[in-house]
Amino acid sequence: MSASGSGEEAGATGAEGTDGPGPVTTLSTPIALDYDFTPGIAQSRFLRGLAAGRFVGQRCPRCGKVYVPSRGSCPTDGVPTTEDVELGNSGTVTTYCVVNVPFAGQSIEIPYICAQVLLDGANLSFMGLIQEIPTDQIRMGLRVEAVWVEPEQLGPSMASVRYFRPNGEPDADYETYKEYL
Repeated sequence: MSASGSGEEAGATGAEGTDGPGPVTTLSTPIALDYDFTPGIAQSRFLRGLAAGRFVGQRCPRCGKVYVPSRGSCPTDGVPTTEDVELGNSGTVTTYCVVNVPFAGQSIEIPYICAQVLLDGANLSFMGLIQEIPTDQIRMGLRVEAVWVEPEQLGPSMASVRYFRPNGEPDADYETYKEYL
């Protein structure tokens, strides 16, 4: 409140040059969101797989699709997925983004590549970091492999996968991944 008791900040200028506060255009304030995540049975299996250095998905008993990470049911058929499927470490980049914009708390040097990776044998892609390739050489269909953290650093999170890198195989044919775009 100003000294006059008008409720206006002293020296503030309004939007059209009048005395008084102008519109708020930005706000900087500390904020935190603490929460506990309790994974269900399917996600627990996926997370335990990551802690062991493996990708574990689940197969739909009706359509046969494999979801990794699984949510415990087939999104197409709505039936429970109970059959665990261990997948390999290789997959295909289906889409990607080269990130050039810095942001607060950034832990990786820009530019970097974020991509959707479809693991071999899976029917659902997930996001992963792509490294060991220049940003101007990334492309859809690129074959990649997971690079895991050291065994003593493995844990039940995607942080167990450091990144994906090109594996030297020829690019996947567009027809093999076009339905996952």
